[in-house]
Amino acid sequence: MKVGILGSGDVARALGRGFASRGHDVMLGSREPESEKLRTWKKEVGGRGSTGTSEQAATHGEMILVCVHGTGAEEAVSTAGPDHFQGKVVIDTTNPLDTSRGFPPGLFVGITDSLGERLQRKLPGAKLVKAFNTISSVQMVDPKFPGGAPELMICGNDAGAKARVTEVAKELGWPGTLDLGGIEASRWMEAFVPLWVTVGMKLNTWHHAAKWVHP
Repeated sequence: MKVGILGSGDVARALGRGFASRGHDVMLGSREPESEKLRTWKKEVGGRGSTGTSEQAATHGEMILVCVHGTGAEEAVSTAGPDHFQGKVVIDTTNPLDTSRGFPPGLFVGITDSLGERLQRKLPGAKLVKAFNTISSVQMVDPKFPGGAPELMICGNDAGAKARVTEVAKELGWPGTLDLGGIEASRWMEAFVPLWVTVGMKLNTWHHAAKWVHP
């Protein structure tokens, strides 16, 4: 599969390494495609990885991941060209975090709307699934937790797209997914992240995740 990833930060590079390690053809899209960190990333993944502009990455991908800071998410998909997302499964990993008052962060959108919903409205022809936004980049691929990894929380409007993302999650080492419903559930997935940060600050770790225990 050809995978296009918008972004060049920790999340983009981690998921890019994960997809490349499974044999997929990955392109990271960035405003600085020849930056030192991306040249290093290309060496790490070998011939399975390339870099380009956001538009090139969106055009490249049969599946597209949005892995930029929340404040730049809407601009990133606009720059990439909404037409390039048409009919594709799009994984939205972003969070609308507001750090203007320090940590833990707040949200710049919520709880009557969400960044996931904004991106779906901006990309009406795309099959957008919110996923990977509630965990650290260091645990996104082959996660390791005492007692095993939890199910990965996802949401979105297209059942087929969510099934495809579930396959991807399993391929990357997750036991499965917990489908929270339509894209409006992004409101609660995104609102969970400031709590995740607060817990991380208390435990002095960014390797943690929530696991829902039920009969």
